[in-house]
Amino acid sequence: MLNPDSVGRTFEGADSITVTQSEIDSFCAVIGETDTTVAPPTFSIRISLEQSQSILSDPSIGLDWTRVVHGDQKFEIFSPIKGGDSFSCSSTIESYRVAAGNEIVTVRSDLKTGSEIALSSWSTLVVRA
Repeated sequence: MLNPDSVGRTFEGADSITVTQSEIDSFCAVIGETDTTVAPPTFSIRISLEQSQSILSDPSIGLDWTRVVHGDQKFEIFSPIKGGDSFSCSSTIESYRVAAGNEIVTVRSDLKTGSEIALSSWSTLVVRA
C-alpha cells in the first residue's frame, strides 16, 4: 500500500537530459508522424518515465509495481520539445485514493529548461487489489 505521507512530495531527477533530433525522428517514425520539427507530446514520457519509476520503486513509497496498470495520461505543453533541448525532470506524487480496493495514484512530471517548465504530464496509475 502506498505510504500516504508520500503524497505531495516532489523528487528531483539527478541528471539533465539532452534530446537529439535523431531520437525525435525515430520516435516519429514509429508512430507514423511525418513532421519531426517538434516532438509529439508523448515523446516526453520517454524522459519522465524513468524518473517516475525510480521514485515510485523506492521502498519507502510502498507501491507494488507488480500490480500496476496505466489508467490515464494528460499533458500541458508550455514549449514544444525540439532536438538539442536539455531538460531536468521532477516528479510529484499529486494524489492518492482507494476505490473498490484499488489504489489510484497520480504523478505529475515536469520537464524544465533552467527554471522554466516546458511540459507537464500527469500519469494516473492503478494498483490492482
